[in-house]
Amino acid sequence: MSSKIHFHQSVARAARDHGVETMFGLMGDANLFMVDSFVRECGGRFVPAAHEGSSVLMALAYSHVAGKVGVATVTHGPALTNCVTALTEGVRGHIPMVLLAGDTPVANPRHLQGIDQRELVKATGAGFEQVRAPETVGMDVARAFYRAQVERRPIVLNMPSDFMWLEISHKVEVLNVFTAPGGVAEGNTLDQAIGMIASARRPLILAGAGAIAARDQLIRLADRLEAPLATTLKAKGLFGGHSYDIGIFGTLSTPAAYDLIAQSDCIVCFGTGLHDFTTDRGKLMKDKRIVQVDIEPTAIGGGLHPDAALLADAGLTAETILYWLDEAEIPASGFTRDLDISMLTAHPAGTGKAADGFVNFVHALERLEQVLPRDRVLVTDGGRFMTEVWCRISAPDPKSFVVTANFGSIGLGLQEAIGAGLAAPGRPVVLFSGDGGFMMGGINEFNTAVRLGLDLIVIVANDSAYGAEHIQFLDRQMDPSLSEFHWPSFAAIARSLGGQGIEVQSDEELETALAALESRDRPVLIELRLDPHDVPRMRI
Repeated sequence: MSSKIHFHQSVARAARDHGVETMFGLMGDANLFMVDSFVRECGGRFVPAAHEGSSVLMALAYSHVAGKVGVATVTHGPALTNCVTALTEGVRGHIPMVLLAGDTPVANPRHLQGIDQRELVKATGAGFEQVRAPETVGMDVARAFYRAQVERRPIVLNMPSDFMWLEISHKVEVLNVFTAPGGVAEGNTLDQAIGMIASARRPLILAGAGAIAARDQLIRLADRLEAPLATTLKAKGLFGGHSYDIGIFGTLSTPAAYDLIAQSDCIVCFGTGLHDFTTDRGKLMKDKRIVQVDIEPTAIGGGLHPDAALLADAGLTAETILYWLDEAEIPASGFTRDLDISMLTAHPAGTGKAADGFVNFVHALERLEQVLPRDRVLVTDGGRFMTEVWCRISAPDPKSFVVTANFGSIGLGLQEAIGAGLAAPGRPVVLFSGDGGFMMGGINEFNTAVRLGLDLIVIVANDSAYGAEHIQFLDRQMDPSLSEFHWPSFAAIARSLGGQGIEVQSDEELETALAALESRDRPVLIELRLDPHDVPRMRI
């Protein structure tokens, strides 16, 4: 008997060799046999999406929540062009994933669906890995997985369809990924940084997504310094429950926290690139000493140039700083001794008022924060509504918070909510979407969530408008009607797609909807009818 197997079987086995249990995708003639082999021969789970780009988004959220390399597969040509926005979202979010993409036959350069897939992928910023020959597929798959992890971005593995039925010998190829902590800070720059921190009277510690693993060390340093703790949006929830946690740093801060940040004289930044929204376009960093710690050299100096930059691991650096502060017997700053955290973390209260037929958005968010399951995974789509959600709806930890706005797109939320749900079985997923985003992408995949039996709660903020454009027309005293839409009932759509749908046009209906969440047995959509003239501005 021959020990050889077909190329498509080897691809499926290579995915299994890398620990892949769940694969998202949409089948076509260049990947269907690989998918079949992954399910029937390798015992994998295939999650079929309604749109190719959705499969990539599902894999991105799966990667973020599960802490694994997400995997998706599509066929060639238009299937891959449908993934451009999703791949760019993954690149901007620094999310490791592998896309197994079919390609048209090498032997047919005039194929109807032929396109230069390398150039297409390059335009998104994702990495491209070509299957060089049928017999190299094991190492080519291994290279794709390795690169996804070390480059922290999507990698597309390009597989010509005329390879699929060729016979080859399968060989297990898995490349070690070196994940030991980065270097320890040392030298003159470390001395300068410690001097700035030691002399500060009002220090503050800021953590970004690159410092999530250093939570405990950063808390010990903050306690030693008596310094408040803050996070970027991507690290939302990292310090939840700590006495000095003032929440999100930047344009999403509460007014009191913003004032406190302005009063600080030294900000020690771990694992954050300090982009414009975090620094409020540099305003929050003026007249302060800035110490920036990151393992990635490209993260340093992108938004502003720090006074001291340490290319080192966040946790090890925090421990090093703490050690030398103790050795030098530097006294604590005392900055946190008189802080009122309840005041610092309180966002402005809403009026609770709304015109007839509408519900007040801020009031609805306040009630949702009280009632939604505490162990939720929180996912947000893009749109005018999202910054209030970021500020007012909590997440248990950064891994339980999925932002889909890395590329500034709308319409990506429900797809990522599905990936998050599969990465966190047994936990409810809460998605906030706008009406435009739901029509653009959510409506495609709501039934996918129904078919999968996910515990999904979708809150649609329906102001019957593209809100970001609506407010710009109003600001210039122009007619906003071109940005307004008369959508169908989203609650009715949810019911027709197999879920539960509830429309909310008053406070009484809001309470009825919240009560219904306790007995949910399928994906549920709550449609908040909002007055487009009474939605809070974005805090950016």
